[in-house]
Amino acid sequence: MSDQPRILPGGVRELGPVIWTFSRIAGRATRTAPPAIFTTLGRGRGLFWGWLHFAGKLMPGGKLPRRETEMVILRVASLRGCDYEFEHHVRLGRRAGVRPEDVERIKVGSGAEGWQGHEQLLMRVTEELQATRDLSDATWADLRAVYDERTSIELLLLIGHYDMLATTLMTLRLRPDAPR
Repeated sequence: MSDQPRILPGGVRELGPVIWTFSRIAGRATRTAPPAIFTTLGRGRGLFWGWLHFAGKLMPGGKLPRRETEMVILRVASLRGCDYEFEHHVRLGRRAGVRPEDVERIKVGSGAEGWQGHEQLLMRVTEELQATRDLSDATWADLRAVYDERTSIELLLLIGHYDMLATTLMTLRLRPDAPR
């Protein structure tokens, strides 16, 4: 299979001025070129805004602490082998307190040494959901012992969303954004 992008990032004509401007501002925030996730998915215009609104409710607007959210996203990206998602969220995670040693531990997963608090549980939930598309009753009980109902639902949606996004990014063959 080719590793060439299947849909090239759009310019102002393909994206419209609002998405084009938004992507440039996002690039400044991530210290990269305008993120290809925005300049490619932005070609969907209305669909882009619907997706962005939903995604924003999970990250950064979710109930989970931002560091934990980024760790879950990185675990999904690692399990899926999605370089774009992984590199993008290493940058975002750094600003949320995810350290280089955390990133290495995330690559190993729930069996790695050094997890703090319920971080290992988050990794285990992510791994089990990715592997089986379900959670065992025991894992569900562990999750509910730590998180309330709303946060448990949010975590499931977060994992599912970033799995879907990894599928899209990998199928479109998006390349990681070039740093500035």
